[in-house]
Amino acid sequence: MTASLGLYGLGVMGSALALNILEKGFPLHVANRTAAKVPPFLEVAGPLAAKATGHDGLAAMAAAMTPPRAIILMVDAGPAVDAAIEALLPHLEAGDTIVDCGNADFHDTRRRSAEIEARGLTYLGVGVSGGEEGARHGPAIMAGGRPEAWAHLAPVFEAIAATYEGQPCAALMGPDGAGHFVKTVHNGIEYADMQLIAEVYGLLRHGQDKSPAEIGALFGRWDGGRLKSYLVEITAAVLSAVDPATGLPVVDVILDQAGQKGTGRWTVVEALALGQSASTIEAAVGARGWSAEKTTREVGERILGTERKPVELSEAELEGALLAGRIVAYAQGFRILQAASESYGWALDQARVAETWRAGCIIRSALLGDIAAAFRGEMPEGQLILAPAFAADLRASLPSLRRVVAAAALGGHPVPALSAALAFADTFAQGRGTTDLVQGQRDYFGRHGFVRLDTGAVHQHGPWADAPVDKVADPDPRLS
Repeated sequence: MTASLGLYGLGVMGSALALNILEKGFPLHVANRTAAKVPPFLEVAGPLAAKATGHDGLAAMAAAMTPPRAIILMVDAGPAVDAAIEALLPHLEAGDTIVDCGNADFHDTRRRSAEIEARGLTYLGVGVSGGEEGARHGPAIMAGGRPEAWAHLAPVFEAIAATYEGQPCAALMGPDGAGHFVKTVHNGIEYADMQLIAEVYGLLRHGQDKSPAEIGALFGRWDGGRLKSYLVEITAAVLSAVDPATGLPVVDVILDQAGQKGTGRWTVVEALALGQSASTIEAAVGARGWSAEKTTREVGERILGTERKPVELSEAELEGALLAGRIVAYAQGFRILQAASESYGWALDQARVAETWRAGCIIRSALLGDIAAAFRGEMPEGQLILAPAFAADLRASLPSLRRVVAAAALGGHPVPALSAALAFADTFAQGRGTTDLVQGQRDYFGRHGFVRLDTGAVHQHGPWADAPVDKVADPDPRLS
């Protein structure tokens, strides 16, 4: 690393990442939109501040840095990134690199990459996962950009990244927006995993009247097996915690409204744009949206009067259902990545993506090593759920998922993500489905045609094509 390194944006994540960089021995220039934040950061840095140089603003920092420069932006996605870039450009020269480490929309990253590289500069869009703790002590890092730009900064990112069995969880995913897209899909899988866990918690809490502490202990046991993951681990911790002010379980003093920053929605939108189904992720995003309608749900409980009934499900069945749901969530995420890779010419290495997620990130889990191995081995139709190891997992766990979804439905307990996972798995286990009828309907009202099974002929029409007009016309002209 020969470039002088700068970081702009000393919020929670930016400060944590800056301390991580300094701790690994790299000198660092720092600045913030509000200059008053710089001295407190240097004070918190303590002895690490010896390698840090503070500045009053972004332009002052860039002007003071020795070229070639590499400036990391840790600001809110959207207009703030464009504003920072605009402020930087007059102070940069050929060979300098701008690095966006925020949760950017990959479309913006692709645009910025093209615009900035047209000026003779280089640009990296870098996804960073792991929250504040990860940023400080080792995140998973997913980069997008030119290989030469990544090679220039790889020593820094590999040094600050989490490691798994001695290997850094940091990699170049592909050109332009590839890194930010991989991070987006990571977050979509994260949404699904959290919702699946919450649904299992709900069945145990409201369907079996177990206490948060009991459920937390169960998740703690599950974390020692096939479900081992960061999210299961922290679920056990959250459910075991007691509120010091009331003596109640902490989970019981938390309003049941989940926030979201948009990356889950982006995953669903991009999946649909790519002709893919992210139904488990979509269900999780929808559940968060519904959670915001607290008043409506309370009124609905009074008016609809759905009776919640106990559910008779074993711990093994719930564990199996959660495993099956998680496999489907990962599988849908990797299907989206593959579709994007083909659409944008990224040549994503799916195995390397899985390896990068094995430590540091929020969705790190025991499954990811097996996922990486699956992508390097036999995988019928390129589908993760059909790889031998995961097909065996699903054959063993789908009966549990089926019983859990059925029991939840009969007991009046909403499980949208588990239900979506089951429908996805059942769909791909059915060689002939029901869209023959859908295509017949489309041909009837819109002459869209169909393919004949017996001859393979395309653009065929049914006998209704010759029916009298009054037999096929819509009786309501508003619907035509």
